[in-house]
Amino acid sequence: MKGDNRLSRMLHVLVHMAQRDGPVTSEAMARMLNTNPVVVRRTMAGLRDSGFVQAERGHGGGWRIARDLADITLLDVYRAIDEPPLFSLRIAEDTPNCLVEQAVNAALESELAEARERLLRRFGKITLAALARDFERRLRASSKATAQA
Repeated sequence: MKGDNRLSRMLHVLVHMAQRDGPVTSEAMARMLNTNPVVVRRTMAGLRDSGFVQAERGHGGGWRIARDLADITLLDVYRAIDEPPLFSLRIAEDTPNCLVEQAVNAALESELAEARERLLRRFGKITLAALARDFERRLRASSKATAQA
């Protein structure tokens, strides 16, 4: 089963967008993510509907960040892209009348639900501004390493 990388990709794009003064086209984002512009527009629509980005039409148009990065959390973005599955682990339901399978599933479902809730609480505490600061720190460190080489 292939994992869902929409959250990672949209966080990536949003931090890049914040580094730019003007709008970013779907085509530019698609090149950044090695995907199709239609896929970008479809995913960005959820972010637009949630008020995190704005679309500007016409020549020189594209997408812009609509809110301060400090006001957008990972949880906000996760919800805006329709809450993709967080875990690839699935519950087996081959023999639903089997009492062993029922016991196993009850334990797994309980733990997965708890892990999901814990992860979502953490997502709610991490802002895009924190991601942008980490990017800037890494950029400075990379520039220093390159200059020293």
